[in-house]
Amino acid sequence: MSTASKVVLGLSIVLTISTVAGVHIKQNWDRQRLREGVLRDLERAERKRENLRVLDEQIQLTRQLVSERDGREAGSAAPHNS
Repeated sequence: MSTASKVVLGLSIVLTISTVAGVHIKQNWDRQRLREGVLRDLERAERKRENLRVLDEQIQLTRQLVSERDGREAGSAAPHNS
């Protein structure tokens, strides 16, 4: 085998190994990014559920406060018979 053939074979092997390693590393990186994206989506959905729960609670408290205020106003607006 000539020296040129050995060099070409060596370069081919190095490039093949580099390509396989590069693809493997990129796939692992993509998988990790995908996992992180899924976790972010789950956290975002959990925050949304919590925000909706808090909003519902605030709506109920506001209704209660308005009802109490209207009750007090109705009681103070009623004519007093003495």
